[in-house]
Amino acid sequence: MKIGIVGKGGVGKTTTSSLLARALVARGRRVLAVDTDSNPNLGLSLGLSPDATESLQPIPRSMVVGRRGDMTVAELMNDFAVLTPEGVSLMSALRVNEAGAGCTCGGHASVRSLLGEALHSETDDTIIDMEAGIEHLSRAGGTLAHADVLVLMMEPSRKAIITAQRTIGLAKELGIARWVGVGNRVEDDDARQALEEMCAEHDVPLDVVIPTDSTLAAADRRGIPLEMVAAPDVWAAIETLVDRLDVGAADLTHS
Repeated sequence: MKIGIVGKGGVGKTTTSSLLARALVARGRRVLAVDTDSNPNLGLSLGLSPDATESLQPIPRSMVVGRRGDMTVAELMNDFAVLTPEGVSLMSALRVNEAGAGCTCGGHASVRSLLGEALHSETDDTIIDMEAGIEHLSRAGGTLAHADVLVLMMEPSRKAIITAQRTIGLAKELGIARWVGVGNRVEDDDARQALEEMCAEHDVPLDVVIPTDSTLAAADRRGIPLEMVAAPDVWAAIETLVDRLDVGAADLTHS
């Protein structure tokens, strides 16, 4: 699968991307995670040190992969991917190191080119941890145009759900017909009920709910991976997400 993790800023895309990637690896899958944040830190959640995360070289902005380019997927991964301590291969697509460096459109084009190729020879699943917002779906061609499924990350707020609603509209225009709604940092039954009501109001699916957990929050603050034996309710929700992603296309299609 080629999975895009999308949503407004601060809803937990990077943390969820890392948990999902690790859960897939635990099931015996070969997983590539691509960090598209211009301030990349997915590596921390996958067990890389701050120095190793900082030194990860981004994919060149002009890179075109496959038949139209001069690099195969295998060559690209060999040159620009690192195997993290959690067993996930990681690439960085973007990095902004100085003010006034210009737009990141070239990096997004490289990601689109990568996703357009047959990745199955090197990976079973590719997870794209997208930067905040929906601009990546409105760029020429759409960064995620070749994604198989989108994971719509939402917190219990109307702003997050409206962003998900807009994302669905853009996904349809790009021909992406599969998405899964994930509520994150849901503190209690009242928050869950509010989330369910707002999702229903805006015609946004709510397929998985990840509860608030102090252990996960502490790991995030320290910039380290969540232990597999910690936060069992969080891991149970992630396993439910994997199951949802693995079911047939008919069950994942919302129209």
